[in-house]
Parts: sequence; C-alpha cells; structure tokens
Amino acid sequence: MTEGSLAVIPVLGIGEIGPGDSIADAIVAAVAIDDDDVVVVARTIVSKAEGRLVSYDGTPEQRQAIVEGEAVRVLRRRGELVIAETRHGFICANAGVDFSNVPDGSAALLPADPDRSARRIRDGIERASGRRVAVVISDTFGRPWRRGVTDVAIGVAGLVAVRALPNERGASGPSMATCVADELAAAADLVMGTAAGIPAAVIRGVDRSWFGRSSIRSEVVRDPMEELFR
Repeated sequence: MTEGSLAVIPVLGIGEIGPGDSIADAIVAAVAIDDDDVVVVARTIVSKAEGRLVSYDGTPEQRQAIVEGEAVRVLRRRGELVIAETRHGFICANAGVDFSNVPDGSAALLPADPDRSARRIRDGIERASGRRVAVVISDTFGRPWRRGVTDVAIGVAGLVAVRALPNERGASGPSMATCVADELAAAADLVMGTAAGIPAAVIRGVDRSWFGRSSIRSEVVRDPMEELFR
C-alpha cells in the first residue's frame, strides 16, 4: 500500500450469526487479519450474538411499546418514526431498535454496552489471530438538517475515538478535533451491507497514532450541558 493510503476490505462469508455465536471467530475464519487493522462490525450482528432480540408481532402498538421501552426520553414523533434518547446517550431513530435486518417476528435492541461488546470482539480476534487490532461497532444514524443516513461508531476498543487536530484552530480559538471512529465507520459502510451478507469490514493502513484506549460513551457522546439543540 502507498504510505498514507487506506484499504477498506469487505469481510465475506461470515454467514448467519445467532445468539451465543462468536463474531471474532467468524471474522478470523473469513479474512486474514494483520497487525493494526481496524475491524468494523455492524451492530445488528452484535445484537444477535448477544441475544438482544425481542418478539415483535408487526403491530404499531407493539412497535411503539418496544421503542419506548428502550428510550429514556422521546424528542420527536412523526407517524411511526420516533427520535429518542437511549440509555447510552445516543439520539437516534426508534431508540436504536432494528426492525428490518432481523428474522420475521423479532426486533433487535442495541447492545447493552457497545464499548464492552467492542472490547470482547477485539480480545477474541487478537486471541484467534495473534494480531493487534482495534474494533469499531457501527450503526446507521440520520443527521439533523441533512438528508440521507450514514454509519457512525457506537462502540470502540483499541482506538482513540476523538483525535485532536493541534494545527487547526476554530474561530473561537480552541483546537479542533475529529471523530475518527465515526469516519472509519462511515468508510467501512461503503463496502458493508447486512442485507447483502457483509456485516463487517477491515480497514488497513490506519495511522498507528490513532490506536489507544477510548470509549464512545465518555468521549463521543456530548454532555447534555454542552448541547445547544435538545
């Protein structure tokens, strides 16, 4: 690879993931892992592996009950669409409940602790492959004031989620920062697709300085006292 370039590699052949399955073992069996790879995993298979599935009969009433059961606060409603805050601090559609990428008759809840889930997958990949890696768990979010959706990071292990840019200063003076975890999640989404059977990707060529201990909950989720729009 050219210095400074990134390669985004879809992980093919993982197969169906169910409760109790090892995502780490499935990934290592499907793709060759190198040191300093960043492995991005779709949250739907994490929810499935962790048994975060509930029964869903398809009725609007039960849909609402499931969403509100996962929300700590509802911000907006429009028809069946609910924008809510989750226990993790995420502001997202339907409190992160996935009704579309799961077997009929069920819905997938967000992992209880996505950072912990990322650590578990990273540890499993490192044991199985003998390689040093970072893991990002990604999910699809919309953005206020912009059309379309993109993947963002909801869990991270072995990667600095927010990286300061000391040479770039904002209008008010402080150094700016970029959420590299979100950027890597969005890059991986270009080759991933749960419906297409590609729930993971490997990003190769990430700068070694991006690796380290981090947490989406503590570093990326903005404190409500800093919010301007809630």
